[in-house]
Amino acid sequence: GAKAKKIHQCMVGVYGDGAPHYSTVAKWYSEFKRGHESLEDDPGLDAQQKWAPQKIAQVEALIMQDRRIKTDATVTKLGISHGSILKIIHDHLGMSKVSARWVPRNLSDQDWYQQMESSHELLEIFYTNQTNFLAHVVTGDETWIHHWDPKTKQESMQWKHQASPPPNQMLASKVMASIFWDAKGVPLTDYMPHKTRITGEYYASLMWKLRQAIKEKKQGVLLLHGNAPVHKAHVAQATIHEYGFEQLNHPPYSPDLDPSDYYLFQHLKAYLCGKRFSNDEELMEATKAWLQEQSKDFYFAGIDSLRDKWSKCIEVKGDYIEN
Repeated sequence: GAKAKKIHQCMVGVYGDGAPHYSTVAKWYSEFKRGHESLEDDPGLDAQQKWAPQKIAQVEALIMQDRRIKTDATVTKLGISHGSILKIIHDHLGMSKVSARWVPRNLSDQDWYQQMESSHELLEIFYTNQTNFLAHVVTGDETWIHHWDPKTKQESMQWKHQASPPPNQMLASKVMASIFWDAKGVPLTDYMPHKTRITGEYYASLMWKLRQAIKEKKQGVLLLHGNAPVHKAHVAQATIHEYGFEQLNHPPYSPDLDPSDYYLFQHLKAYLCGKRFSNDEELMEATKAWLQEQSKDFYFAGIDSLRDKWSKCIEVKGDYIEN
């Protein structure tokens, strides 16, 4: 209700990105309203449930940092069971995976409406001048790429020498890749090492690099990117407007309508899966080589697939679309 929203706004004002998700605050508010003065003191809760609020917040924080995080990685970081992680994600946070990204499992009526309205609007732009759209749309997003992403759980259970790094350490080594692409290829790829954060200033610098990389698009750029807070930061938006990029209407919680999520990153991750890289440089070189090896037809197909996705979104009345 309104009070839960007010509490959440206050927590965001104090804790910033570390604040719990609104769904978590709403659930706690509902519990307190029913008379539960303290979840810790409730004799009806078992030992596992007593630590639930703290663990819920930790799981949620990891997902908010990386919506594509795998369950096994969450287990490794927090040291609790796979089943407990899934229970927290599904039952407490109300989330499920769409196009390899964690999203709210149940969209609100407003979310459905936004998905449908956006799809109608973008289809109209597409069909008004299909050739112009395909020539000027540029899309991009961020994704983690790993030094080692085992194909199966069994691959992560291997004998090792005492001097070798622990398997969990290899799994944790990763790089954040920001990839911008269009119907012809990839004009910009940028990398950030593990344990560094993307900021509005960094994203603004990416927009400058993107403008330099696509100077041939003199008639304008149709920018399709997500709704991450750093994308919407004032400094990033100011840079986007300065360079005359026209932002296409991309609704929140819609990785199923983002070709980076449902197309490019899935193909890239499939290629990298099972391969081992000893350092960031090897991983980045392999990623760069793979992106360069893909044909223009590959990239064109990814951008052109948007019209089918938007049509399907309208058909299912704004609900999620699985591949």
